Amino acid sequence: MSTMNFSVPPDLQQYLNDLDDFIEKKIIPLQNRDDNNRFFDHRREHARTDWDNGGLPRKEWEDLLKASKRLADEAGFYRLSLPKEYGGQNSSDGRGSNLWMAVIREHLASKGLGLFNDLQNEHSMVGNFPDVVMLLHFGNQQQKEELIRGRLAGKVRITFGLTEPGHGSDATHMATRARPEKRNGADGYLLNGYKRWQTGMHAATHCFIFARTSGKDGEAKGITCFIVPRDSPGLNADSYEWTLNMPTDHATVSINDVWVPATNVLGTPDHGLGVAQAFVHENRIRQAASSLGAAVYCVKQSVEYANTRAPFGTPLSHNQGIQFPLVELATQCEMLRQLIRKTALEMDSMPHVEVEKKIGDKVSMCNYWANRLCCEAADRAIQVHGGNGYSRHFPFEHIWRHHRRYRITEGSEEIQMRKVAAYLFGFGGRKSLGDARGGESKL
Repeated sequence: MSTMNFSVPPDLQQYLNDLDDFIEKKIIPLQNRDDNNRFFDHRREHARTDWDNGGLPRKEWEDLLKASKRLADEAGFYRLSLPKEYGGQNSSDGRGSNLWMAVIREHLASKGLGLFNDLQNEHSMVGNFPDVVMLLHFGNQQQKEELIRGRLAGKVRITFGLTEPGHGSDATHMATRARPEKRNGADGYLLNGYKRWQTGMHAATHCFIFARTSGKDGEAKGITCFIVPRDSPGLNADSYEWTLNMPTDHATVSINDVWVPATNVLGTPDHGLGVAQAFVHENRIRQAASSLGAAVYCVKQSVEYANTRAPFGTPLSHNQGIQFPLVELATQCEMLRQLIRKTALEMDSMPHVEVEKKIGDKVSMCNYWANRLCCEAADRAIQVHGGNGYSRHFPFEHIWRHHRRYRITEGSEEIQMRKVAAYLFGFGGRKSLGDARGGESKL
């Protein structure tokens, strides 16, 4: 029986070393220039938010993020996970794989807050590209050329319009409709409806809008994904919803008689939910790794503080009331890391379309537990640090406010748990775990 190797492969470890060296030489100096630290110290929420402009991100903040991404792209880090034809390094030797991305995302998040990796807006020196993944799987050649190339050149920004004011987790009951309509001899569709939490509308050039084109409410078939130019008449951002962690770029969008040509359908008509699911597993495993990294950071900072803070002449760490909660969190971090990396490795061993059927439950386990663990670790860090933890001069309140969101987005933890239950108990036409996995134990 072959032994399992849980160590980070040497080439991946070298990549982490090179990434750290790049951050030290290029990104930290940029963060320290022109008072850019205001976006990361106790002033961060105010510095990032244009309170008088709907709570949107300030231009200076977004310009700084773009500048750091340009540096990462020039250094060859930003496009790691993309195919080589788009300047990436994804290859059969593992570079840019789900395992690599999981290890890298945990590594960056475990370094704390900084310009190198700011998850409030999915910013990182090693980019995640869910919209590009959708285009790679479902776009035709013209769509790929225009949108992927444009996206990587910084000329295209795409938003994702699935959730609606009255419909969140269940997209099959969406109210947005599209019906065929010819204009000037060209086949097309007329769209009407609303979307909510459509992130990035203030800077978007294109929107992926999902609408029902056939079938009945509750049916998975009959939903189509449309590529809608942001400047289309009738497409409006009615408001930007203020959130627990500001700034906001989450719009409520109205779609009033918006016409798009049939050539703007992404994928096959009536099969849009498959398009929406294209990036889910990669996104969830990487986001789980980021939450794990942030949890590790909170635990390590708390341990260091508890060893140095000495009320009544004795270090805090001598108290079991301090020790035991951190011991439990550290233990859960270690266990979760192994599950995330094992799942990522299994994802890399099978075709993309097989992941949901074979290990979708494991991806959901990783995601919902990592998000919850991060919130618990940040909360514990606040408690250990006392008044300092409650202040904005320490990063834990920011970490908690940001990662609390992930227990709702990316599929709420209840949705994730329901998926695990479907595998565990054989609901929804699925075989039970023992049957699906060749008779191995269900528990």
